[in-house]
Amino acid sequence: MTQISEQHNPGVTLLITHYNRSESLKRLLYALREHDISFEDIVVSDDGSKEEHFNAVKSLQEEINFRLVGTRANRGLGSTMNAGQDAVRTPFILYTQDDFVPTRALGRAIAEGLEIMKQEPEWDIVRFYAFPWAPYPYLKPYKKGFSEMMFSLAPWYFSHLKFYVYSDHPHLKRSSFPEKFGRYFEAPGVDRTEMAMCRSFLKNKGRGLFYNNFKDLFEHSNTEDEPGIFRPDKVKTKKFSDIKILHRIYLKYKVLKETISYILSK
Repeated sequence: MTQISEQHNPGVTLLITHYNRSESLKRLLYALREHDISFEDIVVSDDGSKEEHFNAVKSLQEEINFRLVGTRANRGLGSTMNAGQDAVRTPFILYTQDDFVPTRALGRAIAEGLEIMKQEPEWDIVRFYAFPWAPYPYLKPYKKGFSEMMFSLAPWYFSHLKFYVYSDHPHLKRSSFPEKFGRYFEAPGVDRTEMAMCRSFLKNKGRGLFYNNFKDLFEHSNTEDEPGIFRPDKVKTKKFSDIKILHRIYLKYKVLKETISYILSK
């Protein structure tokens, strides 16, 4: 187990999904050690990385104690998330992908979020990040620097981002999460996997908190050698972003599309 520190988080497993970004994983774990943030357990779930990355992760295990799970075949993020969750032995999970770099401020935010979740069982997720250009749009101030994420199908909730109460960005949740919301959808395409869980979360009356100063907690950083995941939907959004009227029409279309998909989903 990890060394006890002033920012140690007993009862929490740090779950990291990894695919072909061993230097990014190393950077993440080194940053946590530098900031003296530790956990009861660390699980790295690998999605069939190339041999050189898998071997690098095995070497990193000799320096930083973590459990390595996953599959030697690439099966997508859903499979990797399920394998990681299955390996967790603690009541809580702090999840992140391997290309996030935590800051020193994260330690206090985790402690505050964990305290709320322990005392108030109605919360299913505490989110610590969003892309700076796409924060969750409908927030109700709560306490300790957190706000509740509000969702409604009402037309005046006009942002398509309202469907992302759940997100694959760094978050804290209970290890019993699959019992309420199901296992992750295992199929090619990270966006399909994430949206399937977003819908399940909303359909099953999930409630979540969002850290207001999320920009202070993580840097999302990809190098040329270890790029981020290609997301076709974001390419479409960027394509229309320079033409305001087309961009507005496209965003309205996304809201309508996601609303219909949500209503029709089981």
